[in-house]
Amino acid sequence: MTAARPARRGGVVLALLAGATLAAWAVTVGEMRGMDAGPGTGLGAFGWFVGAWLWMTAAMMLPSTTPVTLLVARLRDLVDACVFVAGYLAAWLAYGAAAYAVYRGVRGVAPSFVAWDRHGPWVAGGALVAAGLYQLTPLKTACLRHCRSPLGLLVRVRGGRLGALEAGVAHGAVCVGCCLGLMLALFALGVMSLVWMAALAAAIVVEKTLPGGPKAAVALAALLVGLGIWVGEAPASVPGLTQPRPAEMMGP
Repeated sequence: MTAARPARRGGVVLALLAGATLAAWAVTVGEMRGMDAGPGTGLGAFGWFVGAWLWMTAAMMLPSTTPVTLLVARLRDLVDACVFVAGYLAAWLAYGAAAYAVYRGVRGVAPSFVAWDRHGPWVAGGALVAAGLYQLTPLKTACLRHCRSPLGLLVRVRGGRLGALEAGVAHGAVCVGCCLGLMLALFALGVMSLVWMAALAAAIVVEKTLPGGPKAAVALAALLVGLGIWVGEAPASVPGLTQPRPAEMMGP
């Protein structure tokens, strides 16, 4: 009976995460269908973006965080696992708010520089190259190692609900460090693009959960660098890349 209880908790966690992921994708598709204006897509008002970002990150990140959430449920209980996920998403929400501020700052300082009919393709391509190079940094390697083996964090944090929340925030912060380059790539390709969202979500799952994840991260680095050069040189020929119109590049 004692062994069966963690197994039952694991089954409930899997069901909850699967349901939350499906719901997040459903809301994301409903909110963002037809909104992809390619690189430089306007992010809208801060309140709308924060809500959309929360659903986006839940859709993209919950599948890859399933193993650690199951571990929390086994070591603690079901409520702690839910609190852990809440802390994890809070870390991603903070990152989204910071990214929004940086984006609006860049657009405010040099709007013409990032215009697609001027330097936009090379700005987007440069961001993709930077994302690829980040994949090869020691910080990326260390964060990916933690995401794949988070037990050390879970045994160090204090007990109780507050400890579970702190663990979720800490794990989310490291996950942000792990996926920083991939999220930069998403902004470069079009943050409202469902196609690129799905592609990067699959890459994150491979990196963080499959046996060959670290090798896949290196391979992805080469793909991002190559894609960045392609976008800079011939963006119209890149499959799945929406070509922005000048008015869209100058939008809010």
